[in-house]
Amino acid sequence: MKVVRLKGAVVLVGRFPALAGVDFSVESGEVVLVRGANGAGKSTLLHLCAGLLRLSNGQGDVLGCDLASARGAVRRRVGLLGHDTALYGELTATENLRLWAQASRVGTTDITGALDRLELPTSRRDIAVDRLSAGQRRRVALAAIVLRRPELWLLDEPHAGLDSSGRKIVDNIITSAASAGAGVLLASHELRLSDDLAHRSVTLTGGRIVGDSANSTNEPTQ
Repeated sequence: MKVVRLKGAVVLVGRFPALAGVDFSVESGEVVLVRGANGAGKSTLLHLCAGLLRLSNGQGDVLGCDLASARGAVRRRVGLLGHDTALYGELTATENLRLWAQASRVGTTDITGALDRLELPTSRRDIAVDRLSAGQRRRVALAAIVLRRPELWLLDEPHAGLDSSGRKIVDNIITSAASAGAGVLLASHELRLSDDLAHRSVTLTGGRIVGDSANSTNEPTQ
């Protein structure tokens, strides 16, 4: 099953084509690594798939929801980790996850489990997020996605600010999500992710896909 389908997708930022006629798809259970220099269109692709940007031209659907007419439905079913963690700095980690759970209409009983999975120390869970380190804030943001159990994971530089322990945790979460049937789209400069995690690598240049290759050492789970 395809969780992302784009055909001739164009996204304009002002008059600039941040995506310039992209044909792209992601299968259920597939981890796709998106490579490219800064400004190549990686973040734009993720935000389009999250339902946060409008298609200027072309066609696209995510999880069966049309990107032209049902972007709100898309946003409820995907999990996006951007450069900005989208956390409220004055609230604690626990309070942030409670808000995310309520907004996403999921239960709050798994908040502790989500923070446990990211191994955020219990001593750091009830202080303001602004007082956490960059890596700890990243863990809280990832815990919010774990809590929501999205059908499509959209992760922009998911290892940023994390130590080696945190990176291993994120790798395990990505692998588990794909094994459960979710699609995972990673934007990263880290080439090792291709061999360690990704089933496929896509390269963007100037808003266009210039490379799309399968990783022979990994096979999608579904």
